[in-house]
Amino acid sequence: MSSIGKLMKQAARMQQQMEQVQAQLAARTVEATSGGGAVKVTAKCDGTLATVKIDPQALNPSDAQLIEDMILTAANQALGQAKNIANAEMGKVTAGLNLPGFG
Repeated sequence: MSSIGKLMKQAARMQQQMEQVQAQLAARTVEATSGGGAVKVTAKCDGTLATVKIDPQALNPSDAQLIEDMILTAANQALGQAKNIANAEMGKVTAGLNLPGFG
């Protein structure tokens, strides 16, 4: 088999693996909290937010800015964790692939 044919087979196999990993990442979640647990955010490892939970005791209208900041903090932490997991999982798929210019 020619090296082009081998490369094409390898690319098709990698694409299938990447699709499987992406489906698994869409189902995998991570959680992050801020404000001592007053805000909890769950993110999917495909880079989307799944849930935002706010402890009702934290809901004081005069603290709106604080709650907003806690949501941003928890959301950014959860999305950061999700991105790290996604990068690690996708890296497993592409590990060992020696393409010129990709390394």
